[in-house]
Amino acid sequence: MRLMAFAGLSDPIRAQTKTVTRRRGRRWARLRPGDLVQAVERGQFVPAAQLRRLAVLRVIAVRQERLDAITPEEVEREGCAGMDVPGFIAMFCAAFGGRPEDDVIRIEFTYAAHDTGSPP
Repeated sequence: MRLMAFAGLSDPIRAQTKTVTRRRGRRWARLRPGDLVQAVERGQFVPAAQLRRLAVLRVIAVRQERLDAITPEEVEREGCAGMDVPGFIAMFCAAFGGRPEDDVIRIEFTYAAHDTGSPP
């Protein structure tokens, strides 16, 4: 199962309030509806035994769109309730690089299961 890290937004994953994520890079475009993804707190350079598993996500939809096409409702679905659209775009660009007019991969998901076997 593919890993997807949510380092800065692990709390909305735990609360199951985040149902959309945007990612840079074409590799995410290969996801298909029905695919299962393991949400982890941090994934890169972390040994498998030390991964903090958050939840198993089931992909609902994957599409490419401009980052600046995001709506206030989508910002909330991203787990950033209370943040405005320009704030989200600035945060995304600062964290992942790129420009507001760049294409990103929008991944919509639901919660398939939670992994209760990892440490808190």
